[in-house]
Amino acid sequence: MERPLVECVPNFSEGRDRAKIDAIANAIRSVSGVALLDVDPGYDTNRTVYTFVGAPQAVKSAALEAARTARALIDMRAHRGAHPRIGALDVCPFVPVSGVSMDECVQLSKSFGEELAEEFGVPVFLYEKSASCPERRSLADIRAGEYEGLADKLADPGWRPDYGPARFDARWGATVTGAREFLIAYNINLNTKDKKLAHDIALSIREAGRNAKDAEGNTIKVPGRLRAVRAIGWYIDAYQCAQVSINLLDFHETPLYVVFDTVKEEAEARGLYVTGSELVGLIPLEAIRACGQYYRSKMGKSPALSDRELVDLAVQTLGLRAVQPFDPEKKIIEWAIGEKKNLVSMDLCAFVDTVSSDSPAPGGGSVAALAGALGAALAAMDANLTVGKKGYEAAWEALSALGMKAQTLKRTLLEAVDEDTEAFNGVMEAMRLPKSSDAEKLARSAAIEEAEKRAARVPLKTAELCLETMRLCVDAAKSGNANSVTDAATGGVMAYAGLQSAVLNVRINVRGLSDEAFRDALLHECDVLESRASALAQEMDAILSAVFHG
Repeated sequence: MERPLVECVPNFSEGRDRAKIDAIANAIRSVSGVALLDVDPGYDTNRTVYTFVGAPQAVKSAALEAARTARALIDMRAHRGAHPRIGALDVCPFVPVSGVSMDECVQLSKSFGEELAEEFGVPVFLYEKSASCPERRSLADIRAGEYEGLADKLADPGWRPDYGPARFDARWGATVTGAREFLIAYNINLNTKDKKLAHDIALSIREAGRNAKDAEGNTIKVPGRLRAVRAIGWYIDAYQCAQVSINLLDFHETPLYVVFDTVKEEAEARGLYVTGSELVGLIPLEAIRACGQYYRSKMGKSPALSDRELVDLAVQTLGLRAVQPFDPEKKIIEWAIGEKKNLVSMDLCAFVDTVSSDSPAPGGGSVAALAGALGAALAAMDANLTVGKKGYEAAWEALSALGMKAQTLKRTLLEAVDEDTEAFNGVMEAMRLPKSSDAEKLARSAAIEEAEKRAARVPLKTAELCLETMRLCVDAAKSGNANSVTDAATGGVMAYAGLQSAVLNVRINVRGLSDEAFRDALLHECDVLESRASALAQEMDAILSAVFHG
């Protein structure tokens, strides 16, 4: 089961005073179980975006600690900046990352908003998935009129806050909180200082569009080109250029590369050029990987590259280093929060030396997963050597898809290298539990049983992944580059070895289980996997026989 993980991205109305920015960051760091991933201040916007992740309750506690620090340090009466804002803690969204549902994040945001309003005596509004009515889903609608118009807004019964008094707090303003999908804050740079031109592009691309006049002179709404996109234009003095500032609300509906290319198209229609772009905060790996795959495909090449190659291509094409440094290890959320794996992070010699040591782990299960990963890598290689090559045009599309699936299998099998060793270590830990009393013996036996079940599930999953890899290798050998057929075949052999080795680990790990139904089900699955793998191996032999013997 995935570890419950929530991302919180509070935006505070302070981007110039480093001492205040750091004080809020330290308040977040003070909460155990929370990792502060990014602090992104903007001088011209006078705003800092903090990104941190952790277990749900720890994240809520960190958000409250940050707000308490900001309460003492930020006075909205003196605030000026380019970014729209309504309060000292302007907006505080909670985003499900893993092991947590959107509904759980909605409840978390409501709990946070209620506690903040009660402690500070300030108005709090709910937005996005937490909104109390459709009219409050949009942050832009709640923030309309900004801090300067907040007193009048609170006097309107239709804008009674969801929590706290309908009373203007001049020092704090108001706070908006809620649960939402992953939002990508993204700015695209133009070769002009004219913010009106940038805003005109923003009006053309954003979903809300712009107001216009029809033939009778009536005001009508002309929708923009991109769904799930909000945008404005502004000028950033520090960069000496105007930007189209974008909030991408759903990168599945409108991919980031579509946003970039559409702005580029709109800019060129106005005689302007896009000179790069800037990512504010973090981005999911999936979103930036898709950019690399898209631009690779536009070259007429296979998109089935490793994640790091795809990220490098996306960063270069989008110009993400044009005005700010871009470190993928810090800006891609999975890489920023991911724990470094002990085994797959080793160099090759160190891994082999570790396997050859007198420690029982890593052992056959980890080696089986590595064999499968190497097989998947060779399937991807065959696809990459075929797509774009003359004479194979009919196979390009299918092999591009095959290669991307192979890359996914490769990543998952590499994760299993460490997972198998972790599962074995779990069995050892269970065996070390105390057994002085009957109660302790019972608890120890139950822990060993559960640990051994996990130690059997991991190699079973490895075997399943290796079978999928074998299928890809056979398909690559059939339709891929004839000059690399033996590479595809080698991939199949490696995956077959991985499957057979993983099955051996399953069989020995279930041997001592008292749960006979569980044991028998896994052993039956092993028989099925071996039978299917044998058939694929014979199919590969037939392909090779035709190559070598005609």
